[in-house]
Amino acid sequence: MRKKIAAGNWKMNLTAPEAWSLAENVINAFKGNTKANAQVIFAPPYPYLAKVVEMAAGNDRVLVSAQNLHQAENGAYTGEISASMLTSIGVTHVILGHSERRQYFGESNSLLASKIDKALAHGLVPIYCIGETLEERESGQTLDVNRKQLSEGAFHLDAANFSKLIIAYEPVWAIGTGKTASPAQAQEVHGFIRSLIAEQYGLDVAGQTSILYGGSVKAANAAELFTQPDIDGGLVGGASLIAADFAGIIAAL
Repeated sequence: MRKKIAAGNWKMNLTAPEAWSLAENVINAFKGNTKANAQVIFAPPYPYLAKVVEMAAGNDRVLVSAQNLHQAENGAYTGEISASMLTSIGVTHVILGHSERRQYFGESNSLLASKIDKALAHGLVPIYCIGETLEERESGQTLDVNRKQLSEGAFHLDAANFSKLIIAYEPVWAIGTGKTASPAQAQEVHGFIRSLIAEQYGLDVAGQTSILYGGSVKAANAAELFTQPDIDGGLVGGASLIAADFAGIIAAL
């Protein structure tokens, strides 16, 4: 049974007291969830990682992710963070290829492939993000863009290692723009992504891979999205910063 996941990407938001309050409230809200395959993943800014790991201790369904890592083992890379630094404080996941990293920092599929390799080498679970821009969607390139990002970033892996990944589909045009993808539009691309995985690795791997939706998930639309057959939860931005909203999304898993 594949995992149903609510991952909250806090991005560059919250002061420390706000972060502790948010994590505490969400963890308390999740305690009553009895679904064995449901997981919550927090992705706080770097300064908060160790404390949130400590707060989540004792609940093996509440996990902590970094928002990025560097592809080198260590070295003179001012401002960067390594995989071993993350694992040494108990971080278990890392978001790679987020649309903002691709857009603002020029991260390519080949660079992300090396970051995925580094994460896996240290036992971190990559949450690998793919997705098209508005221009690409309107020009009919949606499936081609997602195929290219998935294949160039992750299909170099063997089946055993690919099986450790979580995939997140982010329609970039639906993030913070006021535009939203309908559940049917989201399902179409999720189904396509799963079919690509099946072609590359077989039906068993495809059937066990969690594919999250990352296009402005809110408590109000989560239930309808998560009932789609190939949508296994959400990579949530703004709504993950409000405890009640994120709890509503978790409840929809």
